[in-house]
Formats: sequence, structure tokens, C-alpha cells
Amino acid sequence: MKIDAVAVAIPSLEVSNEWVLNEIERLNPDLPSKTVKLYQRQTLALLKKSGSNTRYWRDRSKNEKAIDFIKQAMEESLQKASLSKDKIDLLIYCGVGKGFKEPANAYFFAKMLGMNCQCFDITDACMSWTRALDIAYRFFQAGIYEHIMIVNGEFNMYEHGYPDLWKIKKANQIEYTLPCYTIGEAASSTIVSGLDDKWSFAFESDPDLSSFCTISLDNFHEFCDFDDKHNLHGTHKFVSFGGVLFDAGKRELISLARKTIKNIDVPDIWFPHAASSESYLEIGEVLGVDPRKNYVAVYPKYGNLVSASIPVAIDMALKEDKLKRGDKVVFWPASAGMVFGIVQFTY
Repeated sequence: MKIDAVAVAIPSLEVSNEWVLNEIERLNPDLPSKTVKLYQRQTLALLKKSGSNTRYWRDRSKNEKAIDFIKQAMEESLQKASLSKDKIDLLIYCGVGKGFKEPANAYFFAKMLGMNCQCFDITDACMSWTRALDIAYRFFQAGIYEHIMIVNGEFNMYEHGYPDLWKIKKANQIEYTLPCYTIGEAASSTIVSGLDDKWSFAFESDPDLSSFCTISLDNFHEFCDFDDKHNLHGTHKFVSFGGVLFDAGKRELISLARKTIKNIDVPDIWFPHAASSESYLEIGEVLGVDPRKNYVAVYPKYGNLVSASIPVAIDMALKEDKLKRGDKVVFWPASAGMVFGIVQFTY
């Protein structure tokens, strides 16, 4: 399998750490100033510890909509790949951001571009893009398709976070709210083709940790056993125990990398999921990854882009001449679920 093109589109509203703190104060006018200041200090300390600086959201004053950025990314990826839309055999939509429970959101985006191809969605939180690549690779191995487009539109802040999660309801809510303050928005479109290049995919899942990062629906209690970590912000709102997730991520990614990567020094570049730059630098240090190869530039600038994190990293690395054809690449994301992945291939 070959990555023919990656295109990304980022909304224009820059959200700084200072803005996050100011909104916490503005949206809690009835709380004692001492309570708000303590929460702000906790938030800022954790944001700095993770390596967070800015993130970008849709600018409502400019009427920016998710569909505009998704369309831009799709069209640009076709141009980069020098393909016409009728050459795409399958469109996979992946990610958390979506407008419909049914049918698959992929159909709407294919319709938008006038594409006549097979369509379906993949859902596995921040791992969704990597899972879609794995599925595409299996299709190519079976000789079913020639060109597959993988699209995501990670536009989630107004739907699942802001402004509700800026309101302080409990003294300890920072424990399961901080990750929301790191989320950015982006769309990406990746086109892959079925050449004979060999890829390696390895995943490990830990369902026991499934309750630590969730967005619940109205009837969630009908579909799970009781867990006091569910629905802490209400339905459709993001709940994430970042400390637990990062502790598990460090442990499991180190273990999986050691089992699947024969020589840590061989890969030319490593692309993590952009949930924290500092955590991935720490994991890399334990493994012996050269920090110059550990591409953690996405998170400080764009925040946690959910399933768009790695495609945005690829786009950035290409523009910075840090990724070129022939490079040996590792993707090593961790995601809610929890699930951990190691993907190895030659770009």
C-alpha cells in the first residue's frame, strides 16, 4: 500500500491557553474567586506539563462549518494524488466528529463531491484513521480496490465541549475535564493505493479501560453496565480521565513497541497521536528513540486533533522536509477504548 496524498484543512480561530483560562473565569461568575483561581492554576499547570500552547476551532463569527473544511481537504487530496474523483473506489469516513448516526457519514461526503463509490464509516475514537488504514491494506491485499480515500472531520468542540465543560461544577472535575481543553479541530483526506509495499499493523486493546474516555448518548445506560465514570458532564459531552489514559498508554506502547519493532534505531520518523507532546517524548526516551525522529510538533500548535492527528503530522513533516519517499515510518497512537497501535511501513 502507498500513501499517494494527504491533505488537511484547519479552521481559523486560534484558541490560546490564556483564552481557555479567561473563559473559565467568565463562565463561572457566581463561584468564589478563590475557587476559580485554583481551578485556573490547576488547568494551566497541566496544560504546560502536556506541552499545550494553542489549538484552532471553527470561527463562528465567520460562519465556518465543518463541511467546508472536509470538502477542501478532499479536493486537495485528489489534486495532490493527480486523480479524478471517479478513480476512488471506496470512501471511508473515520473519526468522532459527525452529523448523522445513520447512514454512514461517508455517503454525504461522496455526494458532496459527486463521487460514485463504495462508502462506510469506521469508529474507534482517536485510532479511527489508523484502523481505516489497516482495513484499506487488507482490501488491497485481497485485490478488491485500487484507490481508497480516508476522510475525517474532527469538529467536536461546540458539540461535545464548549462552553459546558468550562463551567466548574465539582472541585475535582479537572481530573476528567482537562483533556477537553486540549482539543483542536481539523479535517483530513488521505488517498492510498494498492501497490505491493508491505505494511505491518499491530494492535492491543484493553476494554477494562473503556469507561475512562467517553461521550455518552441519551440512552447509554441501556447499553452498558453501571460505571460511575459515565456521563459525568451529561450526555453528548466529553469525559476523559487523562492521567489514567497516559499512564496506561506509556506502559502499553512501550511493551508493544518492544515486541514489534526489531531495531529502535532503524525508523527515520515516528508519528504519535497528538494527545501530549511531553508524554510521547518521555515514552520515546524510555525506548531509546532519537528525539529528533519523534515528531511531536502537532500538539503544541494544533492540540489534540483526535483521529486527524497523524495525517496532520504527515502534512507538516512533508512541508518541513522531515519526511520523504523511502523513509521508514512508525505510527504509534494510543486511543480511548483503550487501544494501542504500532504501524510500520516505508513511505
